[in-house]
Amino acid sequence: MNPNATQFLTLARREVLRFVRRPYNTFLPPIITNALYFSVFGVILGSRIGEIAGVSYLQFVLPGLVVLGAISDSFENASFTIFHGRWNDYIQAVLTSPMSNRSMVAAYVSASALRGIVTSLLIVGVGLIFTSVPVANPLYLVSFLLVITTLFGGLGVIGGLWASDFDYLTVMNQFILRPLVFFGAVFYSLEVLPAFWRSVSLLNPMVYMVNGVRYGMIGVTEIDPNTSLAVLTGTTVVVLSIDFLLFKRGYGLAE
Repeated sequence: MNPNATQFLTLARREVLRFVRRPYNTFLPPIITNALYFSVFGVILGSRIGEIAGVSYLQFVLPGLVVLGAISDSFENASFTIFHGRWNDYIQAVLTSPMSNRSMVAAYVSASALRGIVTSLLIVGVGLIFTSVPVANPLYLVSFLLVITTLFGGLGVIGGLWASDFDYLTVMNQFILRPLVFFGAVFYSLEVLPAFWRSVSLLNPMVYMVNGVRYGMIGVTEIDPNTSLAVLTGTTVVVLSIDFLLFKRGYGLAE
């Protein structure tokens, strides 16, 4: 096997095992949290709201909850493992290895994206307890999930390199990412907003992610999915390029 591939697989395997071996910390919280979301927003409120865009309210909000879980866990995984490695100096063992910067970044991002995808599948599994889960456009669904989790895995790498304290990671995830998702048309349709606020909402990148996954699952979208996918893919390429550059320059890695 090619040495670069062996090095990549070794680091990626370590990162995957890191979250697989701690399911109570990595997978149980999103299961419990989304069970509560489905109970409150889907069962209790959904029965009062009725249908949106021809589907039940629970089916309408499910794609947004999938996006929320996927981006939160992919970002958290990459940012935490990078920062924790810096904090305890064991990332130096990776940096002094013969691995290329590209292989390092690819391993960290791939493992983080995988965690985000596993979390999204678990959320769908929880959703199946409460409602049927259609998959109208599977190719779009897979494409959006791969791009979204890779994008936030890459952003997590940047966050892990930038953070100087664990509080920084909490602030980025809880006070920046999650509010953007909640205002990203997860629990409502853009059509119910006044024209001004609808225009403002379109500045939120999460709107495009939620609508893309929603199109893949229930075939409903308020934004062209091809345009959204192209923009998100381009953004992902830019973020990964920044990751490679930061690793090459040793930003946040060497004191």
